[in-house]
Amino acid sequence: MPTATPHAPAPSKLAVQGGTPVCPTPVPFMATGLAEADIAAATAVLRSGMLRAAKKCEELEQRLGRMSEARHALTCANGTCALQLAYEALFEPGDEVLVPAWSYIATVSMVVARGARPVFVDADPNTMQLDAADAARRITPRTRAIAATHLYGCPVDVDAVQRLADRHGLKVIYDAAQAHLATWRGRGLGAFGDAVTYSFYATKNLATGEGGMVTCNDDTVARTIRLLRSHGETEKYTHERVGYNYRLNDIAAAIGCSRLDRLEAETARRRATAACYDAGLARIKGLLAPAATPGSEPVYHLYVARLETEKFRCTRDEFCAALAAEGVPTAIHYPRSLTRQPAFARLVTDHPPVADRLSTMVFALPMHHALSGQQVDSVLEALAKVAQAYRA
Repeated sequence: MPTATPHAPAPSKLAVQGGTPVCPTPVPFMATGLAEADIAAATAVLRSGMLRAAKKCEELEQRLGRMSEARHALTCANGTCALQLAYEALFEPGDEVLVPAWSYIATVSMVVARGARPVFVDADPNTMQLDAADAARRITPRTRAIAATHLYGCPVDVDAVQRLADRHGLKVIYDAAQAHLATWRGRGLGAFGDAVTYSFYATKNLATGEGGMVTCNDDTVARTIRLLRSHGETEKYTHERVGYNYRLNDIAAAIGCSRLDRLEAETARRRATAACYDAGLARIKGLLAPAATPGSEPVYHLYVARLETEKFRCTRDEFCAALAAEGVPTAIHYPRSLTRQPAFARLVTDHPPVADRLSTMVFALPMHHALSGQQVDSVLEALAKVAQAYRA
């Protein structure tokens, strides 16, 4: 007597359709709370009365500069200011600068603020980082620099970027706003390029609320940035050049120093969570885990998956809405490529196709040092449930 072919179990009813959610209590998307040690560090500065940039800013500069293998490290007001300071020190108005079409807007908006012209470069379809091969095709006699983002905490192909820069005599600025303690071939990111910029925004791996830093290895560049950061002042009321008030303060720096004590351990937790996500997504058809650039060690500020939309009967946004109903929040980084931003409309000559495609595919899963193993398992269960229900 023939045996009936077993049928796959019927998928559970989605919570968005009235079913029971995988996580009745939603998984936290991020963890931004301060530890008691951070509060005590800030309080100590408040009690001291020394609220401006002083000893704590210097300590943060020395420690993070050393950990990232940079000769010079200079704190500043925020990550956008860090980019502005680096750009003003390294290229001139009218210069062409190769920039990623797939990044946060500040990487490019500060190029425009400098009076330079951004030339948009497409993303690698696997790593989502700047595609050095496409960058090479876009170089002209007016190109003077490359601004490359270590996006989502995953380093760009530094070797490829540096080879291109060396071949054409270009300056290189790396936007590492999301990449504290990431490494390239075992070395800190501060060892590479003409400048590296960081953000200490409230959601970053190293967060002070607001704050930023520029690192570099050239004494002249460091001096220029130091002058620009504080009104071009060489001594009290003597101003060598026009500058800004982009200083950090010791309250924020004290929080940064306190959190830096835990950053290596918290980074290890993020990497462990990412490894679990990688393994889980590999078992779900139609979902792609983020691919690290070979030679890099990411720190996973964000864990950004991709939905192969042609394999599902839903859009990315519908998929994410179903996940939210299951108790798994997501975020879209980013909903449009930079060439689609109205602010850059007059500067755009084409729309790089990979960046456009990514804007319909990407979604970030909960990623932070406080996620439990059970929460990670629940996220993966919800992903499998929604994918099964919507798969074409």
